Amino acid sequence: MLNHSLVAPNANSRKTSKRLWRGNWSGKWTFSWKGCKGQNARAGWSKFSPSFEWGQSPLFRRMPKKRWFTSLNKINLAVINVSVLEKLASDWILEINNAVLVEQGLIKKEAEFVKLLGDWELKSKISVTVNKASKQAIEKIEKAWGKVELI
Repeated sequence: MLNHSLVAPNANSRKTSKRLWRGNWSGKWTFSWKGCKGQNARAGWSKFSPSFEWGQSPLFRRMPKKRWFTSLNKINLAVINVSVLEKLASDWILEINNAVLVEQGLIKKEAEFVKLLGDWELKSKISVTVNKASKQAIEKIEKAWGKVELI
């Protein structure tokens, strides 16, 4: 037998209506993208730049503080003092370059950049080939009639 309780529409044929104009979360499209009562719901909120992080310290200011941050232009220099050259000269090594410094165990690889610093008075006439040298080191070697050659 047919009665009213058995009669129903087909599945998904009817949509429920939205409750419009019943507050900010009611389903009206103009309010739904703004959310409810926040800094972004106010007028003029688009004035913030994309890099603004809402009070958190910005990324470009945080990066150099990190321990793992490394400069792309950094060159590691092996530092050799004139006092070390004086000890090598006492062993009758008068021509000093990267190969000699590797043999003596003062640097690890022959391709390393070496900087010469002048912290000692030199008495031996030696010739040195290095990548960099301080003014004091050059003066002290030339004062002892030696020669400094920069690569």
